[in-house]
Amino acid sequence: MYELTAICFVPPTWTGHIPREAKISYIGFLLGAAGLAVLLFSADFMVRGGVGLARRMGISPLIIGLSVISVGTSAPELVTTLTATIEGAPDLALGNVVGSNLANMLLILGVAGLLRPFACEPSIIFRDGTIMLGATALFVAFAMTGIFQFWHGATLLVGLLSYLFLAYRTESTNSGGSLRCHETDDVPGVPKRTWVSISYLLSGLIGIVIGAELFVDGGVRVAESLGVSKAIIGLTLVAIGTSLPELAIVVTASLRGHNEIVLGNVLGSNIFNLLGITGAAALVASLPVPSVLLFFDVWVLLGVTVLLIPLMLTKGGVSRLEGGLLVFLYAAYLACQF
Repeated sequence: MYELTAICFVPPTWTGHIPREAKISYIGFLLGAAGLAVLLFSADFMVRGGVGLARRMGISPLIIGLSVISVGTSAPELVTTLTATIEGAPDLALGNVVGSNLANMLLILGVAGLLRPFACEPSIIFRDGTIMLGATALFVAFAMTGIFQFWHGATLLVGLLSYLFLAYRTESTNSGGSLRCHETDDVPGVPKRTWVSISYLLSGLIGIVIGAELFVDGGVRVAESLGVSKAIIGLTLVAIGTSLPELAIVVTASLRGHNEIVLGNVLGSNIFNLLGITGAAALVASLPVPSVLLFFDVWVLLGVTVLLIPLMLTKGGVSRLEGGLLVFLYAAYLACQF
């Protein structure tokens, strides 16, 4: 007699028992979903606590935006990638970086364009867009060596520090600084008491570590049960999951008409992923580059980056039609992975 197996998404065997692989997949999805939920809530708590503490210390909104919010929204990618690296899953770690950047450029910008067409500030494109293109080219060049080593990581981190210094100098001396000021204003539920801010910050940090552990464990289990590589899981499920904080910020900013935040968040997140997250992971351990990334995905990443900059520089910015096209291209990319 057949058993109910809908929860496992697989047919029963002739013996009427759920296959062991299906149980592993079910547990993997459960762990991954739980880890993702913990990651997202913890990142939100960390941002609130960090912004609240920085305000109590008299730190300017510009510095808060460049540091606390930028790191906070990228914390899921950072901790997930570091956890995967430490646990010996470099395929998942690098897949997460590449997949997150593609999700940012195609899915998140596409959704923003569908919700509300937005024009792009040329000064942001010329600075952050050019740096993102350079960071992508450097990432691809290092990937072509077949392995990210310690000196690769150190070089990438130096590049990140240089970018942060440049961003601080330019945003503090012109109107571009309002971008980060608006971004700090959009953070809801910021605590006003110092001890509450500290508790939010610490609980967020602890939660992110726990959530990343569960998320990576779940992703590895799903990959093993479905018979696909960890790189594919990193490029798709893990990348989309860890990009949700950026998606939430971009949707909110788009609906409120903060076009500069829509673009600034995506470009800044991509730069941080390529330089900061990959750099930190390469310092922890060497990262062999999977062949699937080496011969396909890194080139897709470079191609999308090159094509996106002229699109954003067009007179009308990103229209609903172009936003829909970006989402379609992302769906097509996902279809190619399976």
